[in-house]
Amino acid sequence: MIEISSRDNPLLKELRRLSHDSTAYRKTGRVWLEGDHLCQAALARGVQPVQAVFARSEWAQAPQHWRDVAVKTLVVPDELFDDISQLESPARMGFVIELPAAAAVQSQVPTVVLDRLQDAGNVGAILRSASAFGFRQVLALKGTAALWSPKVLRAGMGAHFGLQLCEGLAAEDLAALTLPILTTSSHQGPFLHELVQARRLPHPCAWVLGHEGQGVSASLMDQAALQVRIAQPGGEESLNVGAAAAICLYASAVAGLAASG
Repeated sequence: MIEISSRDNPLLKELRRLSHDSTAYRKTGRVWLEGDHLCQAALARGVQPVQAVFARSEWAQAPQHWRDVAVKTLVVPDELFDDISQLESPARMGFVIELPAAAAVQSQVPTVVLDRLQDAGNVGAILRSASAFGFRQVLALKGTAALWSPKVLRAGMGAHFGLQLCEGLAAEDLAALTLPILTTSSHQGPFLHELVQARRLPHPCAWVLGHEGQGVSASLMDQAALQVRIAQPGGEESLNVGAAAAICLYASAVAGLAASG
């Protein structure tokens, strides 16, 4: 255990950078997780933290399993931990983990493709839905919010650690997929619920989810085996992309269960 009291300590400077810069992990190869929920989720998936960081008040009451979990443990004054944190109510503990190595695109794994999604909350929510409904691969095209940024991590609530994540991809990289590509559309294609009822929703598949304002790019629309609409009997013009993703991925999970049954 190492106690740090200087704001200028190099380790604290790196923690502040990881917490405040959404893409710092790409340069350092390390990721900051704040709060016991994210840290527990990482441990449950076998992730070994390289550093555990505690505010002094939290360390004084930390159970033994937190004290021995990391290669290195740092304890800092509460005010310095608050300076690291971006949360209104800092969680007072966190981990630094190694950024998982980039993996090659798997051709037949149920997949979610993120096409230039900008909002970190939407991206994190979609990762949660992907994990919940059995989509183990998420491919983020260039222009999508940084997948391992603190805001996406918080919104993902631990989903990252059960997924294979690839980011910074070009549309051409999707040629490695050999399963049907599906996109959502607000004005054309069959309705999702009708495809489920008729058992015509492909499974496994790759769902492409597009930019919050512009939607899926025209080139990816052209590659789609199906363009699918979500019925909105209440009459709204469109759905938030995170909500649409949850509906589509759940429908696919149902289709998969029906096919296996």
